Amino acid sequence: MYPTLLTIHSVFRWLVLAALLLSIYRAGRGYFGKISFTNIDNKIRHWTATVAHIQLIIGILLYVKSPIISYYWTSSDNSLDSVEPSFFGLYHFGFMLLSIVLLTIGSAKAKREKSDEAKFRTMLIWFSVALLIIFLAIPWPFSPWANRPYIRNF
Repeated sequence: MYPTLLTIHSVFRWLVLAALLLSIYRAGRGYFGKISFTNIDNKIRHWTATVAHIQLIIGILLYVKSPIISYYWTSSDNSLDSVEPSFFGLYHFGFMLLSIVLLTIGSAKAKREKSDEAKFRTMLIWFSVALLIIFLAIPWPFSPWANRPYIRNF
């Protein structure tokens, strides 16, 4: 089960990033171009948050099943000296949770805004901040803290 979840989580990373980039692009285009907030924009906003929440659920399941996390929580006080367990045990989980909270707040605020300009501005700001945090917390292959391949195989 753990390897399958890891692969699904790895693939969903790209869906979350693609949805966020599309949302930010649409929000920027709408805000700076003074375009109307359409039903398509609203669906993109909604599905970006939905895909991110699915990724969060998969991530929480991985967190519970992960041998790295298990090691992190059961080892002695020296666990912060080990970069990879600390990264996944604290930083990756914490920053990803924070980014999903920010994305959710931004989505809810954008939904409730009255003007099209305010909807686009809200999405642009909140989703961009969430994306920045996500970029920092992903274990990229070139990351000095914990590196993983771009896509995991079964």
